[in-house]
Amino acid sequence: MEDIAVKAVGIGSVGTRCFVGLFFSAENHTLLLQFKEACPSVLEPYAGKSVYENHGQRVVTGQRLMQSASDIFLGWTHGREGRHFFVRQLRDMKMSAPVEGASTAQVLLYAELCGRTLARAHAKSGDAALISGYLGKSDAFDRAVAEFSLAYAEQNEKDHAALVAAVKAGRIKALVEEEK
Repeated sequence: MEDIAVKAVGIGSVGTRCFVGLFFSAENHTLLLQFKEACPSVLEPYAGKSVYENHGQRVVTGQRLMQSASDIFLGWTHGREGRHFFVRQLRDMKMSAPVEGASTAQVLLYAELCGRTLARAHAKSGDAALISGYLGKSDAFDRAVAEFSLAYAEQNEKDHAALVAAVKAGRIKALVEEEK
């Protein structure tokens, strides 16, 4: 390790520690590793304590379950003060399709691809035979998920309309980004 720096994290990780380590191989090849603090799961009060001693291991196990191809540097460790961390190679490989100005058909295709990706991740993390046996041959679960999805979409539309109305009425301020 040659150097280390503190990294600002996204809104889902506010309050956690995150560092970037700069490493060099014997042949002078560089490697950037991110060390991100892993706190107890927000589900612990409801689902019980994690089976993993290190919260970083819990995060890594979940990532390995969901990802089709994992980072070879993905791992976990703990700091001198007992904090838990997960480690990964620092490469921003996130991507998304630009949906601004997309046609209805393009947005529907994008939504379908996002849904398939999420469904695949969830399918890898469960026991398919057990889930199928639990659900049985009825379409009740399918209908329940569809009804929930429609209700959720309607609620999002209502929430957005309430937000727009509050901005127009001056009850709240909103920063509107200008299109480039």
